[in-house]
Amino acid sequence: MNEARTNLLGFSPAELIDYCGTLDEKPFRAKQLQRWIHQFGVSDFTGMTDLAKSLRGKLEKYAEIRAPAVIRDHTSADGTRKWLLDVGQGNAIETVYIPEDNRGTLCVSTQAGCAVNCLFCSTGKQGFSRNLTAAEIIGQLWMAEFALRRAKNMPEGKGERQISNVVMMGMGEPLFNFDASVSALRLMLDDNAYGLSRRRVTVSTSGVVPMIDRLARECPVALAVSLHATNDPLRDKLVPLNRKHPLPELMAACRRYLEYAPRDFITFEYCMLDGINDTDAHAKELVRLVQTGPDPVSCKLNLIPFNSIPMPGLKRSSDERIAAFAKILQDAGIVTTVRKTRGEDIDAACGLLAGEIKDRTRVKERMAESGMMPVSIVQDYRFQSNC
Repeated sequence: MNEARTNLLGFSPAELIDYCGTLDEKPFRAKQLQRWIHQFGVSDFTGMTDLAKSLRGKLEKYAEIRAPAVIRDHTSADGTRKWLLDVGQGNAIETVYIPEDNRGTLCVSTQAGCAVNCLFCSTGKQGFSRNLTAAEIIGQLWMAEFALRRAKNMPEGKGERQISNVVMMGMGEPLFNFDASVSALRLMLDDNAYGLSRRRVTVSTSGVVPMIDRLARECPVALAVSLHATNDPLRDKLVPLNRKHPLPELMAACRRYLEYAPRDFITFEYCMLDGINDTDAHAKELVRLVQTGPDPVSCKLNLIPFNSIPMPGLKRSSDERIAAFAKILQDAGIVTTVRKTRGEDIDAACGLLAGEIKDRTRVKERMAESGMMPVSIVQDYRFQSNC
């Protein structure tokens, strides 16, 4: 019966108006419906008390509010909470909530698996299955927000918001699933839904240059770029997408994005890999990359200690090396932070999201066949740079 119903969870305001029209209902009903769904977390139409009884009857017959089903729900010793969610056909995704003193951040997935295949990322090693729908993306926020309220025994209905920030940094490349990701972003920003500030919603990309430009035009939110290397030869191997959109193109796209961005900087994420991208020479090269020329890229550097996965030749930089690397950046006037590792005991930390995705693209086999194994990178780049 559910399969024949229309899932309204991912509908935009315009789509809800159109849907109400198909039920011979006035447009203002769409705004009421949106508030019940996203502000109150109500999935049972009988509980939408200011809707006409006749409308509630139609909705019960033809529509539903359905988020991905929770398979597992784990809470880390540090309070980080991770949900494993079923998106059908043997695919699962992961969503992570990170509580802090002054905010609560939700990390959402946009694809089942990931096709980018960054060398140090566990998710990429699982292969790619499919894009998520807008309902599956926004459904993660819907599910998490109201689960967190229930955990605090908040009364039914609109309570104090638990999630203040959302980052599209989970499984997948958001800009490879552009339309659904932007639809979900717009609901996050909508005052009749979650009402989040553009500054508090972040899209993280591996560097899909044409889509960065499109995001700037259609839905500019905070932007984070997974950089991880200071020159093209190294980044080609760490982030294979760089072969299509090399660093000069990526830096130019970042400069263009700043004209639209709600923040006056781009966040560059940089995974610290021992002996591969963490030397003083790499740090100095990174300074030149973002500061060279008449138009430097206004940025913040977020250094991420590598969360070890079973890949030969890759290991986390020492705390001392990370601190020395950060000091070079800070001395050059670049705002630099070291990300605190959270949820590592439940595999919720950066780079560890893998879920229960089947390796449909034979990533591991193809890497072995092509010789693209981490040990070759260690041999080529340990103690080397283009300085």
